[in-house]
Amino acid sequence: MDNSVLIAILSTLLASGGFWALLTKLIDKKSAKTKMILGLGHDRIMSLGMKYVERGFITQSEYENLYKYLFDPYKKMGGNGSAERLMREVDRVRIVPDSYLFESQNGGNQNGTQQ
Repeated sequence: MDNSVLIAILSTLLASGGFWALLTKLIDKKSAKTKMILGLGHDRIMSLGMKYVERGFITQSEYENLYKYLFDPYKKMGGNGSAERLMREVDRVRIVPDSYLFESQNGGNQNGTQQ
């Protein structure tokens, strides 16, 4: 196929109203999905973050999961400042070993010793 035919086909395709309508619909659909994912991420970050701040501590694995799997992707997708403010609060709570949560649920006090 010679270049002039290829150019004619591409020009026709790009000038087509249907092509632009399809492209716009795909962009809008992606935008809605992105907004939904951001909303779900925000909700989960706020819910877990408040739980950890109110509890007064966060385990090492909870901290890693919150940052690595929720907050970092949320921020990279353009998440807003309210989650960032809460994450600064989470950074201020005490980070404890994962075993601390198990010990506190099984009769140990906050120092990890038996009552």
